[in-house]
Amino acid sequence: MADSPASTDDIKLMSFEAALRELEGIVGKLESGQAPLAESIAIYERGEALKAHCEALLKQAEMRIEKITLRNGQPAGTEPLDPQ
Repeated sequence: MADSPASTDDIKLMSFEAALRELEGIVGKLESGQAPLAESIAIYERGEALKAHCEALLKQAEMRIEKITLRNGQPAGTEPLDPQ
């Protein structure tokens, strides 16, 4: 894992699962309190970027989900999920 905020460009290419795994590792490292202050700040910034990326991917997935419409108790088609 790179430690500078400029190294967050690779996050855009990560899958949700890979970003979440790395974010969990960062949280664990920060919670342990064993990282020096400068490193803690750098990995916290990367964690924020990973969190934003995960949220964006989840929003994209939500927008793609369709709900099944029913007519007289029978499936009649699909329509976009209301994002609200």
